[in-house]
Amino acid sequence: MSTSHGGPKHPYHLVDPSPWPLIGAGFAGLMFGGAVIYMHGGPLWLVAPGFVGVVAIMAVWWRDVIREAVHEGQHTPVVQIGLRYGMALFIASEVMFFAAFFWAFFSSALFPVGGVWPPKGIHPFNPWEIPFLNTLILLTSGTTVTWAHHALLENDRKGLVRGLGLTVILGICFTSLQAYEYSHAAFGFKEGIYPSTFFMATGFHGFHVIIGTCFLAVNFFRARAGHFTPDHHFGFEAAAWYWHFVDVVWLFLFVCIYWWGSGGAVGAE
Repeated sequence: MSTSHGGPKHPYHLVDPSPWPLIGAGFAGLMFGGAVIYMHGGPLWLVAPGFVGVVAIMAVWWRDVIREAVHEGQHTPVVQIGLRYGMALFIASEVMFFAAFFWAFFSSALFPVGGVWPPKGIHPFNPWEIPFLNTLILLTSGTTVTWAHHALLENDRKGLVRGLGLTVILGICFTSLQAYEYSHAAFGFKEGIYPSTFFMATGFHGFHVIIGTCFLAVNFFRARAGHFTPDHHFGFEAAAWYWHFVDVVWLFLFVCIYWWGSGGAVGAE
């Protein structure tokens, strides 16, 4: 780093003032306010302005971060260490997020009202059909994103792009199969504690898969544009960490909710 007169004398990144946090918070409040009104019988379109605003702010905010990293060289090794700690803490908070849903499910399953789990009248999914297929898809996607990472470390651009492309395709396949599964559910969200805990846990995981797929898709286009080097690729590394976290959570969901939580019941036709 240059130490000439007027240049920075330290390896840290002092972020310029940005309007995006404040504007983003305003749009988030608008979105969740609209969601609350919708949940109390209001029109669904009230959610749309806030949602569109949040997505737009995310795009321009992260565009600025990419510019700082790739074009301005602001993400020095010291800055990257801080970013890694931040991503690790974010994933730790996500672990606690899912722990709450697992706690609710186990509390209901181990001490069920009426002494039966799943409750009478509930026909859970057969874990060895679509859930097992989705397990194979996510495990395969974990392999392809690891392939992409190793290709990047070896400066293999084609392997990086191909690995990321396959991972994005597998993520889309997972989401499509889960949407198909939900459309054939033999129970609704409001039909008791089993449907509520099932849809909350698997639904939020599905939402995380969508976020992770978008994250990897952005990295796919960045890889094609040549933004990553073997020693400077935190954006890709963060996406890979997030995707592996999604994989691990799904394994717990499959074993605990789909398999053990079904109580050996036969899935709905």
